[in-house]
Amino acid sequence: METVQGFAFFPMEFTKDGLVFDPAQVQALLAGLRAQPFTDLLVLAHGWNNDLDDARSLYGRLLAQLRQALDARAVPGLGPRTFAVVGVLWPSKKFADADVIASGAAGANSPITTALLATALARLRGAFDAPDADQKLDQAQALLARLEDSPAAQDAFAELLRALVPGAEASPDVDASGAYHALPGRDLIGHLAKPLPAAVLPPGPRAGAPAAGHVAGLGQFFGGIKAGALNLLNYTTYYQMKERAGRVGRDGLRPVLQAVRQQQPGLKLHLAGHSFGGRVVTAAAAGPDGQPVLPVDTLTLLQAAFSHYGFSDNYDGTHPGFFRSVLAQRAVRGPVLITHSAHDSAVGTMYPLASMLAHQVASGLGDANDKYGGMGRNGAQKTPEAAEGPLLGVGAGYAFAPGKVFNLNADAVIQEHSDICHPEVAYALLQAIATT
Repeated sequence: METVQGFAFFPMEFTKDGLVFDPAQVQALLAGLRAQPFTDLLVLAHGWNNDLDDARSLYGRLLAQLRQALDARAVPGLGPRTFAVVGVLWPSKKFADADVIASGAAGANSPITTALLATALARLRGAFDAPDADQKLDQAQALLARLEDSPAAQDAFAELLRALVPGAEASPDVDASGAYHALPGRDLIGHLAKPLPAAVLPPGPRAGAPAAGHVAGLGQFFGGIKAGALNLLNYTTYYQMKERAGRVGRDGLRPVLQAVRQQQPGLKLHLAGHSFGGRVVTAAAAGPDGQPVLPVDTLTLLQAAFSHYGFSDNYDGTHPGFFRSVLAQRAVRGPVLITHSAHDSAVGTMYPLASMLAHQVASGLGDANDKYGGMGRNGAQKTPEAAEGPLLGVGAGYAFAPGKVFNLNADAVIQEHSDICHPEVAYALLQAIATT
């Protein structure tokens, strides 16, 4: 049995189709849980990472913080409890990041270049589900030189990108995907070609904070057709990963956890997801339409990459959030924790792209009052069960309660999208677990 930071660790890998890659991993988990008297199972799901090593590194760093807190007995009442961990591994892909920017010969003082776009397209080979996706990426690359001067090339470029992703959403979100599919290609790029107002862009990270997940900020800093094309590429990648994350949680992880529940109904089950991993674990709890929710004991969303209306009872006078059933059907017996930070440059700029697609450009793009805002930027909005408060230091007191949602403002701690491995984060997660 593998151990990570003193925790029994069970990797669980899933395919692009959301299915378990190796059924032997499921059997190993079930056998391992039978072999030792574990009281709690913690399920971790990563977000956009290029490879499995990135995900394992994240899990190792987060589990190190949890181990330190447990060994220090920072949270009373957890001493007698024993933990096993499932590390979800699913094929996600970063957006165009600092490496793409560097290799594309564009910097903070230069506009978007054809080379940058070509590099970004090349980096996404293998990322999409469409069987001819790589061929379409090559065809899109062949159009780059004509994008600025040819509306027809813009139309063709947009059509190629849209053909990479499914037209019918299995995992909807409040993210202007209707406009993404419906607008003429030239209009789509045109809407995304304007730089965001400086006030909308998240503050820069503190020195030394991880830069992973810094979603092609150049597309928002600069205007022009190529900036619009880069923003469109990033939105398309977001759309694919949103759909895949939902599929992995709903069709892959959920059956595994149902098998665990059937074998050991008394085992406490805690779900924690970062970024799109927040969508993975929430989709696992929610399940397909028409099916009962999966009972879990806690749910922790760390800089989650889905709409801040995901849990809303009624965000527009008519519609509930896509994951409303998680609260309405009491899927979570204990508290739901949501960290959010103004410094999250991934979630904090991806949802303003949705506002731009919908042609809703204002100074409040992506904030708590915008229709298009992310959970990791603003916490759960228009959600009656939600309470606001800061992410506290180790040793401070939380008033966590069952069935409630706690938006934890992490501006003082989390300085970037992937900057989640802190003592304060581990302490909050363990405090939630201690209430169950």
